[in-house]
Parts: sequence; structure tokens; C-alpha cells
Amino acid sequence: MRPSDQLAEFVRAGLLAGEAPARLGEALQGAGWSEAEIEGALSAWAPPVPGLGLPVPRPRPYVSARDAVLYGILFLALVNIAWALGALGFDIIDALIPDPGAFGAPPRGVMRFSIAQMTIFLPVFLWLNHRVVRATRNDPGQRRSLVRQWFASVCFVLAVMALLGDAVVVVYALLRGELTARFAAKAVLVAVIGGLVVAYLRDELDAR
Repeated sequence: MRPSDQLAEFVRAGLLAGEAPARLGEALQGAGWSEAEIEGALSAWAPPVPGLGLPVPRPRPYVSARDAVLYGILFLALVNIAWALGALGFDIIDALIPDPGAFGAPPRGVMRFSIAQMTIFLPVFLWLNHRVVRATRNDPGQRRSLVRQWFASVCFVLAVMALLGDAVVVVYALLRGELTARFAAKAVLVAVIGGLVVAYLRDELDAR
């Protein structure tokens, strides 16, 4: 039996015997368990219900292969949309505010590829997001999916890093006196895209 299973079984047996959670915590602390381990084991059970005679388990996060496929595709689609939107926006800015030092028109290959990405990934994202929202409304317990929370956390970190990197580049350009209108427009675009992704994912990180 793993140590975590031993801890869970001890707490369950203690609560079943009518012991107070505080007393169980003192016993576990005396045996060498850390405060985080003790708190995690005790928080897995709801306060005793008078007259029930049984400890009531709290809902816990879970892992599902189905969720790995669903949320993996959902958040990969989100990343592709953000990337394609940024690349397409950069091309549009280059066309509207051309670089005086550049010769010839900017290439259109990247713009076409970005449009192709948006054409494929945007409907996929909207369909999966609608499916997830509807399923979560019918079963709020799906918000406890560890796979969902991990994918959301990774995308959230990437979005925050993009925002921080964007701020660093803007300050660097400002210090060098190279903050042109073209550069500023691209920086604003990155900030808007990153902010939208952060706003979309913020609710996911509050899932319990």
C-alpha cells in the first residue's frame, strides 16, 4: 500500500470511529507527516453529518483519456488560432505601414497560410468549446478534470510569457529609440491576443 493510501485509510478509519479531525491531525503530525499532507488528507472528507455515522467524501480531481483527447485538441486549436491571428495581423500591419528600408511588397505566402490555419482551427475550436460549455453546464463535476486544468495552465503560462516578452521588447525598443508606429502596432496586437487568451483561460484556473 502506498503511503498516500495509508494516510487516506487512517483518516477514513479515524473519522469512522468518531475521532475529531483535529485529533487525527495531531496524531499524524506526531508520526512525521507534513502539514500539507495532513491538510490534504483531512480536506478529502466533509464534516461529519449528525446521525449518519459515516464520513462523507468530498469530490476529487480525476484523470480521463477522453478528456486528454478533447481538451488537447481544444487548447491546441486555441494556440494555433492565436499564432495565426498574430501572423496575419503582422502581415496586415506590414502592408498598411510599410518599412521604408524594405524593397518590394511583403510576401503573401505567410498571410495565405495564416488564413488557412484560421479557416480550419477556428471552427474546430468553436465547436469543441461549445461542446465543453454545454457538457459542463449539465455536469459541473467535469470542471475537476486534471487534464483540463493542466492544458489550461500550460496555455495560460504561454500567454503570460508572451505578454511579458512583448513588454520587454517594447521597453528595449523604447530605450534604443526604435519604437516606430509599425513596431508599436505589432506590440499592441500581441498584447491584445495574449490578453484575450488570458481572459478566456482565467475561469478554467478557478475550477474546483
